[in-house]
Parts: sequence; structure tokens; C-alpha cells
Amino acid sequence: MRPTEPSTAGAPAAQAAVRPPLPVKLVVAGGFGVGKTTAVGSISEIEPLTTEAAITEVAAGVDDLSHTPSKTTTTVAMDFGCLTIDPTLKLYLFGTPGQERFGFMWDDIVEGAVGGLVIVDTRRLDDCYAAVDYFEHKQIPFAVAVNAFDGKVEHDLDEVRWALDVADGVPLLVFDARERGSVRDALLVVLEQALHRAEN
Repeated sequence: MRPTEPSTAGAPAAQAAVRPPLPVKLVVAGGFGVGKTTAVGSISEIEPLTTEAAITEVAAGVDDLSHTPSKTTTTVAMDFGCLTIDPTLKLYLFGTPGQERFGFMWDDIVEGAVGGLVIVDTRRLDDCYAAVDYFEHKQIPFAVAVNAFDGKVEHDLDEVRWALDVADGVPLLVFDARERGSVRDALLVVLEQALHRAEN
């Protein structure tokens, strides 16, 4: 009597189940002190990589600290974190430095990204123009997330859209960079934008 050979009926499903998730790169951008590092740290399932440096007297003379007086460090290269959405999809998050003098690094950081989350502080809208312009110029799908500092925003979303001259097709939302669920929802909006762009 011949031994029974193992069944292979479920082999394709089993192989699919162990396939690693698809890596997707997203960028978290915005001006100085808007909450980029906080957002990446709030959502990352690993200890986030940060390149924080102390704010010196020289830097304090260049960067506007009036709305962030307790800020003692700043990102000088990038932030990095990751998040597994489900067994098929894993996000790799790259946060840009916010100061204009580090803008030369953006092209390298953004390369290969499917979309971006531009974080806005409504107390300092002027600091956000560069990030919005960058993603529009590069034609990279993005969403604008207004960070609710102290649980509130200074202007409503229609006013923010008008001030930043953001197209109607760009999602604009309020979120809290400290709240994991809030950051997740904002990133999912970016993913939807990227998927919509890919389908059209």
C-alpha cells in the first residue's frame, strides 16, 4: 500500500498568506515645528529614527520659536518610522526637515514616495506654502492635515484652503499629531489619494 501524498490543494493560499506585505513609502512634510516628528513617533510600530539636534542660539535667531517656545530640538535630516496596515500593506514613513535651509534634502527623501501628508499649523500658515508648492510641482498626491494644537485650530478649513490656494481635489482635514488613531486616519486619506491617482 502506497503512502498517501500530502495534499497541495491549499498551497497557493498558504504561500500568499506568508508573502511579505507590499512596502509603500509616504512622506510627512510641513514647516518648522508643525508636528512632523510627533506624528511619525505617534504612529510608528518601531522606535522611530529621528535626527533631532539641539536648537542653538544661532538657529533660534533664524527659526521662529514664538509659537513653539518649549521646543528645544529640531529635525536636521529626516524622521523614519513604519506601520503595518494589514498583512498585505506596510507603510514606510519619512519625515522631512521643516527649515527652508534644509530644503535641498527633499528630493532625496521624497524619491519613490506614492504620496505625502503636509502638516499645517494655522498659527503660521506662511511656513506651509513651500511644502504645498513642492508636492503640487512634483505632481505627487498629497493631503493637508491641520494639526490641532491645544485641541483647536485658528481658522476653519475653508479659510485654510483659500489661504494655501489648495485645489478642491486635495483632501483637507483636522488631526492631532499626538493621537495614533488620528495620524492613521490622515495617512489612509493620503493612500486613497495615491490609489485614486493610480487608477486615473
